Amino acid sequence: MQKNILLCVSGGIAVYKAVALVSKLTQANFNVKVMMTESAQKFVTPLSFQVMSKNDVYIDTFDEKDSSSIAHIDLADWADLIVVAPATANVIGKLANGIANDMVTTTLLAATCPVWLAPAMNVHMYDHPAVKRNIAQLAEDGCAFIEPSEGFLACGYVGKGRLEEPEKITQLVVDFFIKEAGTE
Repeated sequence: MQKNILLCVSGGIAVYKAVALVSKLTQANFNVKVMMTESAQKFVTPLSFQVMSKNDVYIDTFDEKDSSSIAHIDLADWADLIVVAPATANVIGKLANGIANDMVTTTLLAATCPVWLAPAMNVHMYDHPAVKRNIAQLAEDGCAFIEPSEGFLACGYVGKGRLEEPEKITQLVVDFFIKEAGTE
Protein backbone atom coordinates (compact mmCIF):
# COMPACT_ATOMS: atom_id res chain seq x y z
CA MET A 1 0.00 0.00 0.00
CA GLN A 2 1.32 3.42 -0.96
CA LYS A 3 2.21 5.56 2.08
CA ASN A 4 1.39 9.26 2.37
CA ILE A 5 4.14 11.73 3.20
CA LEU A 6 3.41 15.33 4.07
CA LEU A 7 6.50 17.45 3.55
CA CYS A 8 6.44 20.74 5.45
CA VAL A 9 8.97 23.18 4.02
CA SER A 10 10.12 26.15 6.08
CA GLY A 11 12.15 29.08 4.84
CA GLY A 12 15.87 28.57 4.60
CA ILE A 13 18.29 28.33 1.72
CA ALA A 14 18.10 24.52 1.96
CA VAL A 15 14.62 24.68 0.41
CA TYR A 16 16.22 23.79 -2.91
CA LYS A 17 17.09 20.37 -1.43
CA ALA A 18 13.44 19.89 -0.44
CA VAL A 19 12.50 19.96 -4.14
CA ALA A 20 14.94 17.11 -4.75
CA LEU A 21 13.55 15.33 -1.68
CA VAL A 22 10.04 15.40 -3.16
CA SER A 23 11.42 13.93 -6.37
CA LYS A 24 13.26 11.14 -4.51
CA LEU A 25 10.24 10.30 -2.31
CA THR A 26 7.95 10.21 -5.34
CA GLN A 27 10.39 7.94 -7.18
CA ALA A 28 10.35 5.66 -4.11
CA ASN A 29 6.56 5.31 -4.65
CA PHE A 30 5.35 7.56 -1.84
CA ASN A 31 2.38 9.86 -2.31
CA VAL A 32 3.81 13.27 -1.36
CA LYS A 33 1.98 16.48 -0.56
CA VAL A 34 3.83 19.67 0.21
CA MET A 35 3.04 22.51 2.55
CA MET A 36 5.17 25.67 2.56
CA THR A 37 5.66 28.58 4.92
CA GLU A 38 5.57 32.09 3.52
CA SER A 39 9.35 32.33 3.98
CA ALA A 40 9.94 29.11 2.04
CA GLN A 41 8.15 30.66 -0.94
CA LYS A 42 10.84 33.37 -1.07
CA PHE A 43 13.37 30.69 -2.06
CA VAL A 44 11.34 28.33 -4.30
CA THR A 45 7.87 28.70 -5.77
CA PRO A 46 5.02 26.31 -4.94
CA LEU A 47 4.90 25.38 -8.63
CA SER A 48 8.24 23.55 -8.33
CA PHE A 49 6.80 21.31 -5.63
CA GLN A 50 3.52 20.86 -7.50
CA VAL A 51 5.35 19.64 -10.59
CA MET A 52 7.52 17.22 -8.59
CA SER A 53 4.72 15.84 -6.39
CA LYS A 54 1.83 15.93 -8.91
CA ASN A 55 -0.28 17.31 -6.02
CA ASP A 56 -1.55 20.70 -4.92
CA VAL A 57 0.78 22.65 -2.67
CA TYR A 58 -0.63 24.14 0.52
CA ILE A 59 0.50 27.59 1.59
CA ASP A 60 -2.33 29.38 3.35
CA THR A 61 -4.49 28.16 6.25
CA PHE A 62 -7.41 30.19 4.95
CA ASP A 63 -7.19 29.11 1.30
CA GLU A 64 -9.34 26.00 1.45
CA LYS A 65 -9.10 24.00 -1.78
CA ASP A 66 -12.17 21.92 -0.80
CA SER A 67 -14.91 23.78 1.05
CA SER A 68 -16.30 20.56 2.52
CA SER A 69 -13.24 20.03 4.72
CA ILE A 70 -10.63 21.88 6.76
CA ALA A 71 -7.34 21.41 4.93
CA HIS A 72 -4.87 21.49 7.81
CA ILE A 73 -6.88 18.89 9.75
CA ASP A 74 -7.45 16.70 6.69
CA LEU A 75 -3.75 16.81 5.78
CA ALA A 76 -2.72 15.96 9.33
CA ASP A 77 -5.10 12.99 9.24
CA TRP A 78 -4.05 11.97 5.70
CA ALA A 79 -0.33 11.71 6.44
CA ASP A 80 1.34 8.48 7.50
CA LEU A 81 4.47 10.51 8.22
CA ILE A 82 5.21 14.23 8.33
CA VAL A 83 8.71 15.43 7.49
CA VAL A 84 9.72 19.05 8.12
CA ALA A 85 12.65 19.80 5.82
CA PRO A 86 14.26 22.17 6.12
CA ALA A 87 13.25 22.76 9.72
CA THR A 88 14.39 26.28 10.55
CA ALA A 89 15.04 27.60 14.05
CA ASN A 90 11.79 29.55 13.67
CA VAL A 91 9.52 26.59 12.93
CA ILE A 92 11.28 24.47 15.58
CA GLY A 93 10.72 27.24 18.14
CA LYS A 94 7.08 27.73 17.23
CA LEU A 95 6.30 24.02 17.35
CA ALA A 96 8.16 23.52 20.64
CA ASN A 97 6.04 26.26 22.20
CA GLY A 98 2.70 25.31 20.66
CA ILE A 99 2.48 28.38 18.43
CA ALA A 100 0.22 27.78 15.45
CA ASN A 101 0.13 30.89 13.29
CA ASP A 102 0.43 29.46 9.78
CA MET A 103 -0.55 26.41 7.72
CA VAL A 104 2.55 24.41 8.66
CA THR A 105 2.34 24.94 12.42
CA THR A 106 -1.42 24.43 12.67
CA THR A 107 -1.07 21.17 10.76
CA LEU A 108 1.86 20.00 12.89
CA LEU A 109 -0.12 20.61 16.07
CA ALA A 110 -3.04 18.60 14.65
CA ALA A 111 -0.84 15.66 13.62
CA THR A 112 -1.18 12.24 15.25
CA CYS A 113 1.26 10.45 12.92
CA PRO A 114 5.04 10.50 13.46
CA VAL A 115 6.69 13.89 12.87
CA TRP A 116 10.32 14.10 11.78
CA LEU A 117 12.26 17.34 11.70
CA ALA A 118 15.37 17.86 9.60
CA PRO A 119 17.05 21.02 10.94
CA ALA A 120 19.03 23.26 8.63
CA MET A 121 20.61 26.52 9.78
CA ASN A 122 23.85 28.29 10.54
CA VAL A 123 26.14 26.31 12.86
CA HIS A 124 25.91 28.99 15.59
CA MET A 125 22.11 29.06 15.37
CA TYR A 126 21.99 25.27 15.64
CA ASP A 127 24.22 25.46 18.71
CA HIS A 128 22.24 28.27 20.40
CA PRO A 129 20.82 27.34 23.83
CA ALA A 130 17.27 28.31 22.80
CA VAL A 131 17.39 26.08 19.71
CA LYS A 132 18.86 23.20 21.74
CA ARG A 133 16.13 23.68 24.35
CA ASN A 134 13.42 23.66 21.68
CA ILE A 135 14.84 20.53 20.05
CA ALA A 136 14.99 18.80 23.44
CA GLN A 137 11.37 19.77 24.11
CA LEU A 138 10.22 18.43 20.74
CA ALA A 139 12.14 15.18 21.28
CA GLU A 140 10.41 14.84 24.65
CA ASP A 141 7.08 15.50 22.89
CA GLY A 142 7.77 12.58 20.54
CA CYS A 143 9.22 14.21 17.45
CA ALA A 144 12.18 12.54 15.75
CA PHE A 145 15.13 14.39 14.26
CA ILE A 146 17.21 13.87 11.16
CA GLU A 147 20.49 15.39 12.25
CA PRO A 148 22.04 17.98 9.96
CA SER A 149 25.31 17.06 8.35
CA GLU A 150 28.57 18.95 8.55
CA GLY A 151 30.06 20.87 5.67
CA PHE A 152 30.11 24.17 3.85
CA LEU A 153 27.09 26.30 4.74
CA ALA A 154 25.45 28.95 2.56
CA CYS A 155 26.60 31.67 4.97
CA GLY A 156 30.22 30.75 4.27
CA TYR A 157 30.79 28.90 7.54
CA VAL A 158 31.86 25.28 7.71
CA GLY A 159 30.17 23.17 10.38
CA LYS A 160 27.05 21.29 11.42
CA GLY A 161 23.88 22.73 9.96
CA ARG A 162 23.48 21.40 6.42
CA LEU A 163 20.17 19.78 5.60
CA GLU A 164 20.77 16.05 5.25
CA GLU A 165 20.92 14.90 1.63
CA PRO A 166 17.59 14.02 -0.03
CA GLU A 167 18.80 10.48 -0.83
CA LYS A 168 19.62 9.81 2.83
CA ILE A 169 16.29 11.22 4.08
CA THR A 170 14.44 9.11 1.50
CA GLN A 171 16.28 5.99 2.64
CA LEU A 172 15.39 6.74 6.27
CA VAL A 173 11.72 7.02 5.27
CA VAL A 174 11.84 3.77 3.29
CA ASP A 175 13.54 1.99 6.21
CA PHE A 176 10.95 3.36 8.65
CA PHE A 177 8.04 1.93 6.69
CA ILE A 178 9.81 -1.41 6.14
CA LYS A 179 10.39 -1.67 9.89
CA GLU A 180 6.80 -0.57 10.62
CA ALA A 181 5.44 -3.24 8.25
CA GLY A 182 7.56 -5.85 10.01
CA THR A 183 6.07 -5.00 13.42
CA GLU A 184 2.43 -5.15 12.33
